[in-house]
Amino acid sequence: TGKKESFFQELVNILLSYVCKSFRRSSKVLDFHHPHQLREGLEGFSLELPDQPENLEQLLVDCRDTLKYGVKTGHPRFFNQLSSGLDVIGLAGEWLTSTANTNMFTYEVSPVFILMEEILLKKMQEIVGWSEEEGDGVFCPGGTMSNLYSVLLARYHFFPEVKTKGMTALPRLILFTSAHSHYSVKKSAAVLGIGSENVVVVKCNDWGKMIPAELESSILTAKDQGCVPFYVNATAGTTVYGAFDPLNAIADICESHGLWLHVDAAWGGGLLMSKRHRVKLQGIERAWSVTWNPHKMMGAPLQCSAILVKKRGLLKDCNQMCAEYLFQTDKHYDTSYDTGDKTIQCGRHVDVFKLWLMWKAKGSEGFESQVNKCLENAEHLFDKLKQRPDFELVFKSKPEHSNVCFWYIPPSLRNMSPGPERNRRLHEVAPKIKAKMMEQGMAMIGYQPLGDKVNFFRCVFSNPATQTEDVDYLLEEIASLGHDICIRAETDL
Repeated sequence: TGKKESFFQELVNILLSYVCKSFRRSSKVLDFHHPHQLREGLEGFSLELPDQPENLEQLLVDCRDTLKYGVKTGHPRFFNQLSSGLDVIGLAGEWLTSTANTNMFTYEVSPVFILMEEILLKKMQEIVGWSEEEGDGVFCPGGTMSNLYSVLLARYHFFPEVKTKGMTALPRLILFTSAHSHYSVKKSAAVLGIGSENVVVVKCNDWGKMIPAELESSILTAKDQGCVPFYVNATAGTTVYGAFDPLNAIADICESHGLWLHVDAAWGGGLLMSKRHRVKLQGIERAWSVTWNPHKMMGAPLQCSAILVKKRGLLKDCNQMCAEYLFQTDKHYDTSYDTGDKTIQCGRHVDVFKLWLMWKAKGSEGFESQVNKCLENAEHLFDKLKQRPDFELVFKSKPEHSNVCFWYIPPSLRNMSPGPERNRRLHEVAPKIKAKMMEQGMAMIGYQPLGDKVNFFRCVFSNPATQTEDVDYLLEEIASLGHDICIRAETDL
């Protein structure tokens, strides 16, 4: 016992030291190594599994090295993903969750966590704008799974026979999503046997918002072809641009055609916490289901995602299998709290405690100021970019969310006139800068192409530790790494 205690104490010291380092600007965001280097082992850090047990000292070395060669996603200069930051209260919640090591299927083994989930879901439904008589939901492993639930439930709502008879008993179903929506909608159609070809991609405007008139005509075209439209996914906070689809206009179309409206607010849901910004999600209360990921804008540790469903009881009807070894009906407590049969999983990780604890620590107002600050950082970056001749914004209007998209233009391209050759060269700039940045390890930002736009940087803010000085540092870092980049003309290749 003494050995285990001192091991644990030492481990806590390692973790605390890592947390402190994560917040220190002078420390690296990552110490990059190529996969083959990590596979081959570094200075006594081997990933291979031994036949004989290793001692506790070696395990502590392994713990240190695992953190050393990973990425500090809580670092103020980590801008790479929609989920970032290291909330100390949330982290404490995650540690307690692992210590409790229980399962979310029955009240029998998870009494406190089951009640916490109910309270959190009710709070989130109330914030969305649903009445007290409405609302159901469940926390699940990420936004993709939450979106999958929405398609599963919509299909069951219109065609309950699918649960027993399968897709052969159904007509050809069609669902609709925008060109800028998350790929999980197509993935859900593939997984559920609807088929990705039966997902109609609706055109967006230049700012990445779905065009309602295009949705209307797509629905009519599908009906003319003898198909059955049943579901529309609207996005509140797209992955790349951070755009918000016009929810009220889309809800009107869904109502007139009798379609299920899902709002994927995995990224934008956090803005509901802000009186200043929640207007961007106007109409979300008209959705039949909503995806909301507190592990993104609200800064909860991964993973923490909820699917909220307006119609109560639908989750259970759709997914219930009545396994007698878990969900006995003659238990001595109220078995409506055995929520496990509402889900498509059996075992389910406890994702609620960390969020519940964070909500206790911050209150709703704390989340509000956190969200406001992230969007202020985005506005600061946008304003800086507008003033600099060495950067170019992907679009000129102020960002709606905390996504800011831009190109760095190296001196070698600044006097080139727009056209295919300039685009070809510009396309290579962001990957080259990112590679240098990762080798150096002092900051991290993502890039991607989109439609006809060549590779551009996408900076996202969800980390409360990030200050305007970090935003300024990022621009200087990109400019310094990219200044001497020279992309050869095609004739030189």
